[in-house]
Amino acid sequence: MGPSNLTPYFFRAKATFDKEDITMATLVTRNRFPVLSRLATNHKGPISAAVHINDDETKDEVIKEVRELYASNPDMQQYVDLHLILDKYDRQFNLWRNIAKLFARTDYIMMLDVDFHLCTDLRKSIRSNPAIMDRLRSGSTALVVPAFEFAAQDDGNDWRTFPTNKKDLSELVENGKIGMFHNFWFKGHGSTNYTHWYDADKLYKVTHYDFSYEPYIIYKKDGTPWCDERFIGYGANKAACLYEIYLSGIEYWVLPNDFLIHQTHRYPEDARRKERQYNRKLYTNYREEVCLRYARKFYMAGEWESPKAENLKKECAKVHGFQRNFATTTE
Repeated sequence: MGPSNLTPYFFRAKATFDKEDITMATLVTRNRFPVLSRLATNHKGPISAAVHINDDETKDEVIKEVRELYASNPDMQQYVDLHLILDKYDRQFNLWRNIAKLFARTDYIMMLDVDFHLCTDLRKSIRSNPAIMDRLRSGSTALVVPAFEFAAQDDGNDWRTFPTNKKDLSELVENGKIGMFHNFWFKGHGSTNYTHWYDADKLYKVTHYDFSYEPYIIYKKDGTPWCDERFIGYGANKAACLYEIYLSGIEYWVLPNDFLIHQTHRYPEDARRKERQYNRKLYTNYREEVCLRYARKFYMAGEWESPKAENLKKECAKVHGFQRNFATTTE
């Protein structure tokens, strides 16, 4: 990959944000511009958006569209920090995630895909709860917001018809109209334990973690791992981010009343298949690498026997050869 032309704060939000607010850190390409505008109006809070534009003959036209988008919606102007990435490389999702995180102006961020609609006022439910805020301040907790998807893709086209409370959502679940996001790939969101969530009325811990788990999380910006930028394209990119966050000692706790719903759009299936094959191999090697890196870090810092290392011990025991290799590096 070559260098990118990055312009931080190509547009800077007019609002002054409270440091303890929650920034939606997201990434956007040309075909999702209207969805970003919708997010700004729905969220009415800080957004840090990494916007990728291909460095080709269309770039001037697309930059013009960005300017028009920003000018057309006062909520974009009020709440959105927009960071422009100009290069020839598509789908560098983890690079874009890191840029959105780096330039966020609040202490906490949500790693959000722009296609998800925020159905509840999660900022209010979090910021009004002292116990949850203490967890975020500690840097040892990431909050999971359960993600849903309509069974009939056409039902996911109009966000104005989406449920806005758990009761209405549960009725749709019972009628088979909506369920866990990407339920064909249980490992992706199954660790959230949706069966438990439907009856939950308080925060609960993720206890059956899977290395393919890729929830949407809210967590502390400073002192947390960055997404590994070797993952290019579809497959494992977000799971790798969340794996390293988990191994670093951060626990995942699920919010009991807030949720997201996916807004239907088409995926480039041919690219997804090829890129997933490559990233599957990369992720296998990456898991061993990150296990050894954090194990040695904890060992050298005298934290190997601390609670901070518990996630790593459980997960890395599943990685072939980890125990032998770790023993070799600490002799």
